[in-house]
Amino acid sequence: MKPAQIFQQYIWIINTLRAFRKLNLEELNQKWREDRVTDGNPLPRTSFNRHRDAIQDMFGIIIDCEPRTYKYYISNEEVLSDDSIESWLFSTLTVHGVLADSAAVKERLVLENAPVGEQYLNTIISAIHTNHRLRIGYQKFQTEGYEKTVCPYALKLSQRRWYLLARTDEDQMRVYALDRVTMVELTDATFEMPADFSPQEYFSEYYGVLTDGTPMAHVVLRAYNKTPNYLRTLPLHPSQREIGSTEHYADFSFDIRPTADFLGQLLSHGDGIEVLEPLELREKMRQIIAESLKRY
Repeated sequence: MKPAQIFQQYIWIINTLRAFRKLNLEELNQKWREDRVTDGNPLPRTSFNRHRDAIQDMFGIIIDCEPRTYKYYISNEEVLSDDSIESWLFSTLTVHGVLADSAAVKERLVLENAPVGEQYLNTIISAIHTNHRLRIGYQKFQTEGYEKTVCPYALKLSQRRWYLLARTDEDQMRVYALDRVTMVELTDATFEMPADFSPQEYFSEYYGVLTDGTPMAHVVLRAYNKTPNYLRTLPLHPSQREIGSTEHYADFSFDIRPTADFLGQLLSHGDGIEVLEPLELREKMRQIIAESLKRY
């Protein structure tokens, strides 16, 4: 069986248990046949148990069984809503399956371009897995290119761009955009990854990928019109909290390092966002808007 078909079966099991909450194997089998997952053939218990193990290994999703009812259910559904690689992989494979089944209407599907820089992913992921140093060529905008040997720590996807978080020979942490990487070579030299280093923790105080040492701040925003609903359905940062609302606006707080990435996101909402606190950030936003107005 092709890997894509097996992944489709994993996704079907996960989504079916999410939709119906709890099902015994007979109930699950009935829906399996009705949906013709394997051309109407049943799902043997041995295959289901193998799929359960693979789903846990691949996505971190635990399918438990109630001892009294023998009904199966997802016991840690919260993993599907976090920002882990397992959650991202599940979402990606789910979309892939839906699009594969929708080939007949492909002219009516409007998609964005795939993330750039993915041609280097295999080499970089191999280096991360084996703790080998990378030799990369890099070309910043409006500057001369250069080559550098780095210790690859992590990959991050942001705004349809891949970024490499790496430690340089000068013992500095740097973020490299893969769309500006000109070459990648796996070296024979290895490095030791710090046991206590967490990429998620490294980026946790930031929005996006810019980590320039901007001081932490307690930011309070006022969102107008439809903007509160956008923030509620897709929070900008894990620290986002709604602290008050009226008929006309809602206030949100953030504990974050307000870098240019974060300010750019706020500006993208136009007059739907107003920075209330801190005052120095409010003034900075006013200056950015004033400079923009000069161009008009």
